[in-house]
Amino acid sequence: MKRTLFSIITAFSMLLPITKAVASSELISGDFSKASVSIKFYDRTMYYPGTSNENPIWVNVSIKNNGTDTLRFKLANDRAFSVDFSAYTIKNSSMRKNNALTEKRTTSKIVYFREIAIESGESYSFVENVKNYISFDEPSIYYLEMNFYPELYNPNGSKVTSNRLNLDIRPAPSASSSSVLPVESESASVLKPESISPDRVVEQTIVARQKTLWDQYFLYMDLEQMMRRNADISRRYENASADERSRMLTSYKTDLMQNRIEYDIVAVPESFHIETTTYSENDGTVSVIEYFKYPNFREKKRFVYKVRQRDGIWQIYDYTVTNLGTE
Repeated sequence: MKRTLFSIITAFSMLLPITKAVASSELISGDFSKASVSIKFYDRTMYYPGTSNENPIWVNVSIKNNGTDTLRFKLANDRAFSVDFSAYTIKNSSMRKNNALTEKRTTSKIVYFREIAIESGESYSFVENVKNYISFDEPSIYYLEMNFYPELYNPNGSKVTSNRLNLDIRPAPSASSSSVLPVESESASVLKPESISPDRVVEQTIVARQKTLWDQYFLYMDLEQMMRRNADISRRYENASADERSRMLTSYKTDLMQNRIEYDIVAVPESFHIETTTYSENDGTVSVIEYFKYPNFREKKRFVYKVRQRDGIWQIYDYTVTNLGTE
């Protein structure tokens, strides 16, 4: 069974310009070509532009020893001197680093660090806030990766590069939005999407609609993709500014809540049952039979919800409806 090691061997400090922060090599041992670094979202939620305190992006960092010898490396108490995050746009343009981070690394100061030793097959993990490294000013989809520096941060020093994550920065909700952060009314706890199966995602969404719990209803719905099912709206959205996109999403959500558009998706079924669920690693469909009660008859429909997974969270992004008659 894989074990995670958190043993601290020794603690040191040094005083030197950070731009030349290269430690003595006798403390570092092991073949770093056999080391791997992986990152994943620690507490997945909706991400928006903003400061690190307002809407942090927590990422779990794991350093694993894939070799046969003990792996030793230095880890700064301030992780900014051991790791560096980079983000790229879909056009592969690099995002700028925080000014505070740049100032910190170019100022002579004492850097405290520890020597960590992990045995073969073991790993060492910690959590970092990406927004302490990178400023996200515009909503978009970014590619996120991290470099780990076993001899402390040095742009020209040895490093191990992690895997890439897809990071979806959404338009910041307006102050009037009902779900800047969805909250359960009874407990006042922040609602966060969980890593549940596609059929449960659809089930919870339908139940939330039956109970008129709009925050829960939108929790697993990709509103942007739902809105862009309309080709004309999609073209307008593509050419819109960040503020205009935010207004379009807010308006779309309001129209759904007031039953002005997409009548099928917001219709309230009297009852339902999940018919079939099929999915691969990242895409799937959930077929549901839903019954709608009217004064003199009951209508039966088949909804096929299209879902896809992003960073462990399934979301509804499209659907089709087939009328199956009345009873």
